[in-house]
Amino acid sequence: MRIIAGSRKGHTIVAPRGQDTRPTSDRVRENVFNLVGPVDGATVLDLYAGSGGLGLEALSRGAARAVFVDNDADAVRAIERNLEKLRLTTGVTVLRQDAVAALATEASAGRKYDLVLVDPPYDMYPDLQPKLARYLPAVLAADGLLVVETDARIEPELPLRLRTTRKYGQARVTLFEADA
Repeated sequence: MRIIAGSRKGHTIVAPRGQDTRPTSDRVRENVFNLVGPVDGATVLDLYAGSGGLGLEALSRGAARAVFVDNDADAVRAIERNLEKLRLTTGVTVLRQDAVAALATEASAGRKYDLVLVDPPYDMYPDLQPKLARYLPAVLAADGLLVVETDARIEPELPLRLRTTRKYGQARVTLFEADA
């Protein structure tokens, strides 16, 4: 895996070992950011971060701050290694915590994000959707975007305005925006 664009373009990143993490492919990450557009100065929340690939890509492309959340110790170590390797440690927080619990905390604290990235294990998404629907609208900035990666057969439904949904092989990427 590598960073696709921005200040760290071409740098490789590591993913945690084992079957629990399914890193977003370079092709899908590239397409996600083609859909999202510029992220200069953005505040990013990367839930179910795994290797941190999506959030790292946002930082490389100019995002100002990022919060990475994953409850797996190996994933957190991989994120921290990638941040150090890429020298992207300013304005960054890494939380080893359940993503829904972290999301609830961020929502209750009134924190807002310009870009929220949600990439849970595909088989978990149907059970997670109601919990995500409860908290995601509260953390999305007025002009923010939410990116949800799921299995291609799943069409996420959240109480936000659907911008687009695209299939890339076994993956589906769905973009939502805050209701005006």
